[in-house]
Amino acid sequence: MVPDAHLLIVDDDERIRGLLQKFLMRNGFLVSAARDAAQARRILGGLEFDLIVMDVMMPGEDGVTLTRDLRKRMTTPILLLTAKGETSNRIEGLEAGADDYLVKPFEPKELLLRINAILRRVPQVRAAEPVRQVIHLGAVRYDLDRGEMWRGEAPVRLTATEAA
Repeated sequence: MVPDAHLLIVDDDERIRGLLQKFLMRNGFLVSAARDAAQARRILGGLEFDLIVMDVMMPGEDGVTLTRDLRKRMTTPILLLTAKGETSNRIEGLEAGADDYLVKPFEPKELLLRINAILRRVPQVRAAEPVRQVIHLGAVRYDLDRGEMWRGEAPVRLTATEAA
């Protein structure tokens, strides 16, 4: 499991949304929830998520339409949940850009395993440039990561023992 992975649950059924939220939190995830596509859009406008778990059949904008639109501007993995289990429905969801598709009713353990499988495949975002540890002593600076010392712009030659 990805530590502190933040999931967004989007489902119009309050009971299912609550159960999913509790189950996933008990399994170590940070979880936010939205009751429909409009609320999901508002939440996604201000927060980043590691994965979105979304119901397909919702009033207003459905999950497949929202998935298709989100794919145009983000790569966050999406797992669709639906009562529609026909092959054509699964194909439609996957063609829209979903990473996985799980038919209701489902075993909670299977959902957990699918979420973890998706998160394992997604590269974890790393800081572009690690924060350098540099000690400044007047005009002299020492880069702890590189073992280099500088006086102004001139490098100071250090022995292997001094640099270590």
